[in-house]
Amino acid sequence: VLDSQYGLYVWPCAVVLAQYLWAHRRSLPGKRVLEVGAGVSLPGVLAAKCGAEVILSDSEELPQCLRNCRRSCLLNDLPHVPVIGLTWGRVSPELLSLAPVDIILGSDVFFDPKDFEDILTTVYFLLEKNPHAQFWTTYQVRSADWSIEALLCKWKLKSIQIPLHSFGADKEHLASSSLPGRHTIEMMIISLARSDGT
Repeated sequence: VLDSQYGLYVWPCAVVLAQYLWAHRRSLPGKRVLEVGAGVSLPGVLAAKCGAEVILSDSEELPQCLRNCRRSCLLNDLPHVPVIGLTWGRVSPELLSLAPVDIILGSDVFFDPKDFEDILTTVYFLLEKNPHAQFWTTYQVRSADWSIEALLCKWKLKSIQIPLHSFGADKEHLASSSLPGRHTIEMMIISLARSDGT
């Protein structure tokens, strides 16, 4: 899908996160995975193809993104993957009734700083309900001024940077695409901080 609006395009971060999932594909069967801000859903679709039980989500205010999630599932022979509307920072019946999850995926969700706290509020809520879960996220470095460190502290979350070379995603042409090579992409895993702050 070559529309460059939010959620209607396979962004470089999605390709990098999909590469991480592929590198860890043997651990995915039976895992319960939720992709937030899924857009065209490359990471979530790949996780489902690798045997994970996947739920895709995007903002309930962006019906075209939800349609694209469903279309991606149909095009990939995954008609039974649920697609739900979840808006970051909003407690909704869909959020409250979510089944337990092991992994939360988010590619390029840290796009607009005004959304950072809403994203982390939602992630914190999900991790509190699922204390052993992790949020696997990739993001494009767009400004040296943008940071989520203070918000991670505020929400008692910790992050671990995952070097792209550790899963073969530091190549200029990843998945036959030149996109990742022209962008600075980072990956981190976010989880609840323990009570001692670690």
